[in-house]
Amino acid sequence: MASPYLSRWHSVRTLDSVGEYFPQAGNIGSSSIIQPRAVTVLWMAVDVLTILTAAAIAIYLRKASMLSVFDHRAPLASNPSSFLLYLAGFSLILLFINHAHGLYGPLQSFGGLHEQRLTVQACSTSSLILAGVLYFGRADSISRAVVIATLLITTFLLCFRRAAWRLSLYKRYEKGLNSRNVLVIGTGPSGLAIRSHLQRIQHLGFTFKGFVKGWSDFADEEATESLGLLPEGPEILGDLSELGNLVRRYFIDELFITGPCEREAVQQLIAQARSWSVNLRVVPDLYDGLAWNAPIEYVGQFPTMPVHHRPIPAIALPLKRMLDLVVSICVLILFSPLFALIALAIRLDSKGPIFYCAERIGRKGNTFCCWKFRTMVVDADLLQEQYSQKNVSDGVPFKMQRDPRVTRLGALLRKYSLDELPQFYNVLKGDMSVVGPRPPLAGEVRQYALPHLRRLEVLPGITGLCQVQARQDPSFDHYISLDTAYIDNWSFWLDIKIMMRTIGVVLNGTGA
Repeated sequence: MASPYLSRWHSVRTLDSVGEYFPQAGNIGSSSIIQPRAVTVLWMAVDVLTILTAAAIAIYLRKASMLSVFDHRAPLASNPSSFLLYLAGFSLILLFINHAHGLYGPLQSFGGLHEQRLTVQACSTSSLILAGVLYFGRADSISRAVVIATLLITTFLLCFRRAAWRLSLYKRYEKGLNSRNVLVIGTGPSGLAIRSHLQRIQHLGFTFKGFVKGWSDFADEEATESLGLLPEGPEILGDLSELGNLVRRYFIDELFITGPCEREAVQQLIAQARSWSVNLRVVPDLYDGLAWNAPIEYVGQFPTMPVHHRPIPAIALPLKRMLDLVVSICVLILFSPLFALIALAIRLDSKGPIFYCAERIGRKGNTFCCWKFRTMVVDADLLQEQYSQKNVSDGVPFKMQRDPRVTRLGALLRKYSLDELPQFYNVLKGDMSVVGPRPPLAGEVRQYALPHLRRLEVLPGITGLCQVQARQDPSFDHYISLDTAYIDNWSFWLDIKIMMRTIGVVLNGTGA
């Protein structure tokens, strides 16, 4: 990953036991990341599946005599292969037109209504071409009612699928999930316009975090103040010398250059953006030949040219979320009798609620309620200060051997990690993942050094590399090193491997 963490990663590699997880050093390289083209192929496959589903529904309706009033022919006549052949041709035409319209591009390329219009237009054009082929081919054996029903159902399903997908992403943006944090370099008119645009159109998926003084801002401080950056407006977070710290502190995903700058300065910033693993965009008229061959991408109404782009594991991340949903639903259903038994035992063992809500810090600093079965006395948080001298951890987390605040049943639940079972509800909600760094307390995060914030760049997990590799190790540096190594080398199969190891760790009863 970035150079600030490279030395820490090398220190992790010296551990013999870590070698089984990461056979090679480095972050998620190009070999392990699915390129955006794979996303296009995936959505094309979904569209083909949608067309086949529509055809199956149309055939069913015809067989059920619901379409017989429109067509007395058999649904596929005596030659079903001819219908499949025409259906394949229709699919290829529709995929080509969808791709030409940019319907497989980024969701932010256009709004929802425009996407629906393009979808209907693509389906209509493909339908007209198919109708012409059927007419000139004299395909009288194919039921026209089935063909028309297939085309109409396909149009409806495609529009519905795209609208549902867009709506689900919008809801995640509103919760701060999947949105991209932005820093704007330069406080001139272009910077102010970009800020207003990003704040006004929330569905773009960008969250404006603040300004960074650009190269031109230092030349004329009075001009900067005259542009309307009043105290009640967005804060100027710092200057270019502090950019690295700001990127980590605010979990930045995108940098926008909006002020005049020299070519060499932008080239240097490109190298830094690459080391920080953030995307970099600049306003087109500032390139001075720096990115003549770069494509123009629109962020709402603003044209930008990405001169550095961090590839995203666009297939692996949805697979991770699907795995989280499947595992959490299965656990919550299959272990529901155990949930009831534990709840009854807690009620009989000690006074207090059955569940304990711990305010934890999640991805990018978002706070959420992390649910657990209560394993301590009711006033355990207030008693922690009394036992601060018995903290066996050499860093931020508070760890204590034979903690007197733990109830008799709580010790058993912790030993086999049964107190963590309610967190599968957090996974179902999207606050957590099955695998990831453990969510810290707000008090712990306040004591973090800047590099430690790296572990908050991903969703926290119920289990992780620390839990299967260093469960009883109180070393905070080891704890952070393993979390950083997991983030730098994450893959879908690494999650599977950690989950398999977790089962053995839980059955061995090594919990504290």
